[in-house]
Amino acid sequence: MSGRPDSEIDPETADSEADAGRDGTDDPAETEADARRARWTATGTGAALTLAGLAAALLRLIRSAPALVPAAYAGGAAVCAAAAVLGSRGRTRRALWLLIAGVMVMALGDQFD
Repeated sequence: MSGRPDSEIDPETADSEADAGRDGTDDPAETEADARRARWTATGTGAALTLAGLAAALLRLIRSAPALVPAAYAGGAAVCAAAAVLGSRGRTRRALWLLIAGVMVMALGDQFD
């Protein structure tokens, strides 16, 4: 595209440039609904993974397993519980990373079994 002031702009190019200037957040109610959905998802996933980790820790504690295995499951469950709390407060990005870390700790505990 030349820099001459008399050059014409193709209508398709003008529309795409106008669309590129917008970030898609025209409706505040829509962004609030997305944020609310993200909070509920982070909270629910954190709570579910916490319960699963605690159940696995109790099952491994009852059976004959090294002490490190139930401790790893309980530690991962504690990290997931912290993620649920952060998710309920709106810190969904940090909650996601804590959920990943908690599941990794639980998987590490499964490797010791």
